[in-house]
Amino acid sequence: MFSTTADFSSWFADRCRAHEYQVSRVPLDRLDGWRFERGTGNLVHRSGRFFSVEGLDVRDAGREVDAWQQPIIVQPEYGILGILVRRFHGVPHFLLQAKMEPGNVNLVQLSPTVQATKSNYTRVHGGKPVPYLEHFIAPHRGRVLHDALQSEQASWFLGKRNRNMVIEIDEEIELHDDFCWLTAAQISELLTVDNLVNMDTRTVLSGATPFRLTGPAHGGGFRDALNRSWRPDAQPYHDTARLLSWFTDTKCHSSLTRRRIPLADVGGWSRTDGVIAHDEGKHFTVVGVDVSASSREVASWSQVMLQPRSEGVIAFLAKPINGVMHLLVQARTETGAGDVIELAPTVHCQPANYPLNGARPRYLDEVVTAPPERIRFESVHSEEGGRFYHAQNRYMLVEADAGFPTEVPPDYAWMTLRQLTEFVRYGNYINVEARSLLTLLNFADLRAPVLPNAA
Repeated sequence: MFSTTADFSSWFADRCRAHEYQVSRVPLDRLDGWRFERGTGNLVHRSGRFFSVEGLDVRDAGREVDAWQQPIIVQPEYGILGILVRRFHGVPHFLLQAKMEPGNVNLVQLSPTVQATKSNYTRVHGGKPVPYLEHFIAPHRGRVLHDALQSEQASWFLGKRNRNMVIEIDEEIELHDDFCWLTAAQISELLTVDNLVNMDTRTVLSGATPFRLTGPAHGGGFRDALNRSWRPDAQPYHDTARLLSWFTDTKCHSSLTRRRIPLADVGGWSRTDGVIAHDEGKHFTVVGVDVSASSREVASWSQVMLQPRSEGVIAFLAKPINGVMHLLVQARTETGAGDVIELAPTVHCQPANYPLNGARPRYLDEVVTAPPERIRFESVHSEEGGRFYHAQNRYMLVEADAGFPTEVPPDYAWMTLRQLTEFVRYGNYINVEARSLLTLLNFADLRAPVLPNAA
């Protein structure tokens, strides 16, 4: 437990220095343990486990581009992302760990208590056991506060889900060297720091709503309207039954078709110079890395990763309706998602993929040209560092201007913060980017002044 942020910073710096890490780029055709499968060209591991990179053909997507082909990660097994909670002197604390992931821009970030794929925690790699795993395997040693199968980045994963869990315990447990207890208020402060709290922690915390920070209304202003957006007695623009019907109707009318194809047959992508890259330099590149990490269950390994070609933007537009802040949510076609359609932020894209003179995602320009006084939250965070290399998104909450219409296109809807957060309890509703942004909003101290930009 830390009395001040400075105490945490000193501990975190010490843990980063305590281990040796190295990540080196390696051409795919020289990557130890991986090979291009004969006939299909799919990238597979020699064990037949972990994951593969295959091809996906997409038609009738209903997006800015209606059809395309791409490489995609196929990892049918689910993992466990779990956070332990324990009260010290009546104050809930969350057990997080300083964990190295090869794709993180700064290597070490704060991850959940347990962050492990099934291959990891069943020790397919022959490595050390995962600490604290026993609390997240039935029968659970503690009270289950949140437990849901949630999707991962569906633009890059096909059907990938992880079990998000929050377990509260009363028993005293051994605190391993790379783990620490943090309060919600401390996590709130750390979430404003770029690339510190990893994606897996953010998605799990989106289900930890009993511990969210709250503040009293002060009689007006943006933050008070946002705080009222959480209150159960606030009047939403649409009731939850209508939102569920809208979302179900949108899914029923989706025309998307997708099929797995051999990686060797994917059009618009080329294998050259030891990587697989998009012919126009967009989207992402498939790369290989060699990794050594003295703190991990296995000290060294090689793997395939996806490297985005540019930084993404993940943003909610916010507008007060009858004094209650509402967020503009889109029912977004997610090519790799199990149910195809998921609720996503207003804007969710890599702007560099869309030239100014071409088709651009709806509301992108409203977000990227917003004046500083309407940017109510902004920080840069890494995506899943176990599969994505230096993948970063700029997470934003942008207040819509006074003339922004309440009536929106049929694949968009206004929702309160409470409505969106309640949907997190169930799988296949809220995409991972929206869950990350919800955590940033739910755990931001609404009583405090507007936070400065972290960038």
